[in-house]
Amino acid sequence: MTKARILIVDDEISNIEIMNALLEDDYDICFATSGRQAIDTARIAQPDLVLLDVLMPDLDGFEVCRQFKSDAMLVDIPVIFTTGLGDTEDEMRGLSLGAIDYVTKPIQPAILRARVGNHVELKRLRDQLAAMAVTDALTGLSNRRHLERALETEASRLSRSGEWLSVVMLDIDFFKQFNDTYGHPAGDRCIMMVGAALTRAVKRASDVSARYGGEEFACILPGTDPHSAELVAQEILLQVQSLNIPHEMSQVSPFITVSIGVASARCSSTMEVGRWISEADQQLYAAKREGRNRMALKQFGSENALCHP
Repeated sequence: MTKARILIVDDEISNIEIMNALLEDDYDICFATSGRQAIDTARIAQPDLVLLDVLMPDLDGFEVCRQFKSDAMLVDIPVIFTTGLGDTEDEMRGLSLGAIDYVTKPIQPAILRARVGNHVELKRLRDQLAAMAVTDALTGLSNRRHLERALETEASRLSRSGEWLSVVMLDIDFFKQFNDTYGHPAGDRCIMMVGAALTRAVKRASDVSARYGGEEFACILPGTDPHSAELVAQEILLQVQSLNIPHEMSQVSPFITVSIGVASARCSSTMEVGRWISEADQQLYAAKREGRNRMALKQFGSENALCHP
């Protein structure tokens, strides 16, 4: 099992060394010596828990905690304050800002280990529940809820640099006829196999593949321009064709096929997130009109959509 990662934030190196010595056997440790460095490090390292000093020279722990809880990338990371302050008012202030616990200095080894262990385990359980809530039970892919949230996050992130974002939507051709012919258990197996083919075609860790509903799937491809998105769509077509799932009632092939719509645009703060979905959906239906078992792509602002079998 991968070790949980702990971020220790303290401007006194000796305090970091003490806590590191107590925790390093059980956890992957990273550290920061200032509030600003803590925020930057947390964004990169994505720790499972933060041990945060209150008194620091630039941003104090209260302000760091406040920024954590207002940042979508950091909000779910548990924060334990470590401080020499014994004032109940300070403790209440930290908890009101979203911290989950308080540890006073000098550090008591058994107490620190117990509290860190308890909160890391609680986070692991919360993460498992959160994963179940955004996962499609049949395919193991993300569900529609997760995909739409990921699209909002990526569009916002990429708008800062004006990078490309592409969305792919696809569904299984003549799936109702497949269910009617082979039965719903076979239909479920077909959806599972297409989901696995999608995973093989959409390979980057930053990409998100989801079962959008029924026999329909969708993918988010951050930082992907129209040409690269077209290549991904062609790979999806090939991966699904290679499954060789018989479909005698299909009007385009003796085997299962999919139709694909792709929409690509450069992100900006003025672009509505729903535009990617609506444009990709329109291209999906364009691919169907052109004969299915193909992809259609559109770059926002372009009147020229491309259909490729």
